[in-house]
Amino acid sequence: MDLLFVRILVSVSLLAFVANADTISSCNQTPHPQICNSFIGSNPRITSKGFPYVALTVTMNQAQLAHNLISAMDLSSFNEPAKAAWADCLELFNDTISKLNRVLLSNSWEDTQTWLSAAVANQQTCQNGFMELNSASLISSLPSMLGDFSKLLSNSLAINNQAAFSLSSKPGGARRLLSDGFPSWVSSVDRKLLQSTTVASQANIVVAADGSGNYKTISEALSASSKLRNGTSRFVIYVKKGTYKENVGITKFMKNIMLIGDGIDATIVTGSKNYVDGSTTFRSATVAAVGDGFIAKALTFENTAGPQKQQAVAFRSSSDQSIFYQCSFKGYQDTLYVFSQRQFYRECDIYGTVDFIFGDATAVLQNCNIYVRKPLNNQENTVTAQGRSDPNENTGISIHNCKITASSDLKPVQSSFKTYLGRPWREYSRTVVINTYLDSFIDPAGWQEWNDIFALSTLYYGEYMNTGSGSTTSGRVKWIGYHIMNSSDAQKFTVANFLGGGPWIAEAGVPYTSGL
Repeated sequence: MDLLFVRILVSVSLLAFVANADTISSCNQTPHPQICNSFIGSNPRITSKGFPYVALTVTMNQAQLAHNLISAMDLSSFNEPAKAAWADCLELFNDTISKLNRVLLSNSWEDTQTWLSAAVANQQTCQNGFMELNSASLISSLPSMLGDFSKLLSNSLAINNQAAFSLSSKPGGARRLLSDGFPSWVSSVDRKLLQSTTVASQANIVVAADGSGNYKTISEALSASSKLRNGTSRFVIYVKKGTYKENVGITKFMKNIMLIGDGIDATIVTGSKNYVDGSTTFRSATVAAVGDGFIAKALTFENTAGPQKQQAVAFRSSSDQSIFYQCSFKGYQDTLYVFSQRQFYRECDIYGTVDFIFGDATAVLQNCNIYVRKPLNNQENTVTAQGRSDPNENTGISIHNCKITASSDLKPVQSSFKTYLGRPWREYSRTVVINTYLDSFIDPAGWQEWNDIFALSTLYYGEYMNTGSGSTTSGRVKWIGYHIMNSSDAQKFTVANFLGGGPWIAEAGVPYTSGL
């Protein structure tokens, strides 16, 4: 055998051995090393982009396989609720593929963590639909490889989080906050729109229920926007005063849409889909925003199903870098579904009873009024139910400088119903309440168990410098995961730090507080 060929063969074999050893070592540092080694370690691919990229590529391949298998499932034994849950899964896995495609092209660890966290929320919600519609037995009909995909997704989150930690430990690494310390979501054009008192005259489309606009429904206007707009530039839809009885969907293709109304309780979008009548929680939303960069100003979104219909969402958002300014969200159970990605709420009114601010987004609610309504006689009120299911997700709900009070229907009977700040929907549920007024009806324990001791040591619930007679912490829960925070802890959940650095909210023209 030619000596040069032997040397080349030995060199290639040595490189493969080293690559394999490095891959196994890297896999052993993930939450699920066995699944990592199974998919990557036994067949390593040498790439200049390194182990994290290979791990993401494998996760992406599994997501595509899952979507293909779900698409091809035999639905002949499915009843209508099960078919609805299946349709949710199909949409959610399609969205996951989009998110992972973006991750593979991203140079931002923060964006990557946001999009991977959204993929985790999608995975959880796919399964939730079957369970909540009493079709849990049909989950076994879903491809068994979904469990492997979930673990690969968790590994990718951990790998990216470790890379972020390594970068942030270097001088000037990771996140760089600008002098104003705000997230960079929106352009200067959007700032002018939100500051303007004459935005109606600048709208691309006018919707009016009385026929005085371009269209009578919001859905018609959104459909027209895809034909009228230029690229993905901001598209403004002015919705005149009136009541619009429709279920509205801002799809993933409708990016940078802005809906602006004539004010809270003047422009009302209303629906009544609900769990009892066979809708999944995910599909019950009166309005659902998926397209990134969504902005809503001066509108009311409501679900009128009532407390007896249980889960009934008024608004669901998975729009990344979305802003809600001077809006109202009215419902009972599950009113505001902060489903996934980065969201900012300012000067909004939110009404509900059970878990009425819930989901797995990175959401900051600032200077909002949170009104707890009268529930059913056998119910207890919980303001939040945050859905973080993996410790490496960057998600959570931050309630900052708000007021939590009883609504007019609850106030006369508030002593008859217990009200808590939140309960853990998922194992790593994370919610903080900062500089907020808590009225006397808040239970002294503050927080409620979901089911016995589930998540009490893994959740993160925190309070910092709250006021009002309901803010006394002496009787609060004694869980390992509950924290009376100091200023350093609380700073982590401000607009500047929790939603990411840059001028995006400032440029939108929405008032804000960067720090505590």
